[in-house]
Amino acid sequence: MTIGVLFGGPTPEHDISILTGLLALRELQKTKKDPLGIYWTKTGAFFSIPADAEAESFLDGLPKGSSELSLRVGNQGGFFATGGRMGKDRRTDIEAVILCTHGGPGEDGSLQAALDLAGVNYSGPTVAGAALGMDKWAFGAVITNAGLATLPRALLTSDTASLPFDGPYILKPRFGGSSIGIDVVTDLATAKARLNSNVHMSRGCVVEPFRQDLIDVQIALRTYPTLSLSSIEKPIRRSDAAEILDYRDKYVGGEGMVSAPRELPAVLAEGQAEAIVSSARIIAELASVRGVARIDYLANETELFVNEINTIPGSLSKHLFVEPPLDFSQLLADLITEAIERPAHRYSAAGADGLVLRSAGSIAAKLA
Repeated sequence: MTIGVLFGGPTPEHDISILTGLLALRELQKTKKDPLGIYWTKTGAFFSIPADAEAESFLDGLPKGSSELSLRVGNQGGFFATGGRMGKDRRTDIEAVILCTHGGPGEDGSLQAALDLAGVNYSGPTVAGAALGMDKWAFGAVITNAGLATLPRALLTSDTASLPFDGPYILKPRFGGSSIGIDVVTDLATAKARLNSNVHMSRGCVVEPFRQDLIDVQIALRTYPTLSLSSIEKPIRRSDAAEILDYRDKYVGGEGMVSAPRELPAVLAEGQAEAIVSSARIIAELASVRGVARIDYLANETELFVNEINTIPGSLSKHLFVEPPLDFSQLLADLITEAIERPAHRYSAAGADGLVLRSAGSIAAKLA
């Protein structure tokens, strides 16, 4: 059986997803797993790619030697290799797929739902876990309801007349990643203007008070074989003048999150490490975490706030598991085993026994 590694997709985080996918492919090749790279194009098509594809191979579209695949739902669903004019389509023998899809439909539950319907085992969040993690408004509400500290937030629309907190404000796409489309503004009028000029806000915008005194802190967790947490990281901004930790800080460097500057383990104020570990365990349950996820916090010397969760983090957060050290090969092996032994979902028609249909009578009579 073959292990698939799926990456790319119609998302602003398409490029970093390619890097994460290629990292996973290379590692699996080292362990002689003979993986199948599945590239999801910006337009939504699937292709198998050559084993030796590099990042630059995707600059002009498809790497040479790529072959089209189709994803089909149903009892005999899965990924199929296209047979061409005279050939017959062939179902690929995939035991499980490692998802390296960041943002968009690859991390909001859309892809997960399709794979569930196709009967394909996959790593990472379930449909529900992915949807919650991608919705900053819903996730914030869950965190607040659980009594965990988070910054106040509000939905921003063109009709918003006032906000329940003073500026400056940080604007975040309601459905988006942790850095793309983020904007900092001083007043409400400017914030509302951004709704029309920032394409990433088209599906909704969450606004929070911008706190210059807070720094980013994050921790990863994985759920197989048991729930375990990584070391705590403090990402470093590439410029002291930067207002926020942006996309370049996190991903631009050749290996995704692996090459980003950081303090690891992070030096924190007394008691903060324990508070992060404690809250991360609670969030793992609240957010139905599966696979590997990363939880982002904001902190200063006296305050600690839950910020957001990334259910398929860049580079699968392989660089954060340093105490105790965890080989990337083992991290991937555990993701594969979890995908196979603990499927995200299997649909059931239990209870649909025909009782209601037998007692319904004539539909024609009901319409008369």
